[in-house]
Amino acid sequence: MIIAEVVRSGFVESVHHGSVFTTAGSRGDVTTPIFPRSSSKPLQTVGMLRAGLVPRDEADLALISGSHFGEAFHVRRVRTILDAAGLTEDALRCPVSLPLDEDSRDAWLRAGGGAERVLMNCSGKHAGMLATCVANGWPLDSYLDPKHPLQVAITEAVADLAGEPITATGVDGCGAPVLALSLTGLARAFERLVAAEPGTPERRVADEMRAHPELVAGTGADDTVLMAAVPGLLAKGGAEGVVAVAVPGRGAIAIKIDDGGMRARTPVLLKELRRLGVEAPQIGELVLGGGKPVGEIRAVS
Repeated sequence: MIIAEVVRSGFVESVHHGSVFTTAGSRGDVTTPIFPRSSSKPLQTVGMLRAGLVPRDEADLALISGSHFGEAFHVRRVRTILDAAGLTEDALRCPVSLPLDEDSRDAWLRAGGGAERVLMNCSGKHAGMLATCVANGWPLDSYLDPKHPLQVAITEAVADLAGEPITATGVDGCGAPVLALSLTGLARAFERLVAAEPGTPERRVADEMRAHPELVAGTGADDTVLMAAVPGLLAKGGAEGVVAVAVPGRGAIAIKIDDGGMRARTPVLLKELRRLGVEAPQIGELVLGGGKPVGEIRAVS
């Protein structure tokens, strides 16, 4: 079903189809499994904690659960996580990349740097996975194999949090397993994180992400801005038009844009937050003409 439209000069020029689960009323297909992509990272971190991860600093949980922008403070923290586990960047198995943050990328290139694994936006998650393996004495070279004890433990945790079985396992962009969940299961899992008792793995992940939103994404990113602006809100976006949000006492939201269009995700999310009675800052892309705003990307009720 159509859940967002692109309006230019008062004329609807494009539409996006998708599905939305929300405790205020769902639309579209919220029971067929999807790949949540990076929206599942907080759930994977819970799996690491349950498996024995002992973070050097609790704030590391925010970075491990995030898709960082490669800013200097992100890179330093990834390296510190690895160092605390007695590892170097050579242990990472994520692809090489440049920083997502434009200023950081430009500075890195001006200094003569090139693409590196530690700069990849999933390197925090990978560092956490490696630290979990070290804590358990598990093999390091094969930590991305779905049959590895680490990934088995993570899969069990994700299925438990979602309250549904994992129906498919794929390879995410970073090389780690990605587990198929329905939007209902994804939203249920996020709600469990914010509703958990303090001190539990679920609540520790939620609390650190909300306390350090800059570690979850980066300067100006939607997830970072939303969590900084709305008390208690937990948010994690993923590739291919996925995002999951939970607010204590209000409910949870999970969205999938069918064509993977990222531009439609945030307008739909803001509309659904308002339906839950949550006021959030107005963020998202504008439609430009001649360098000036001439329209908007808006959610369709």
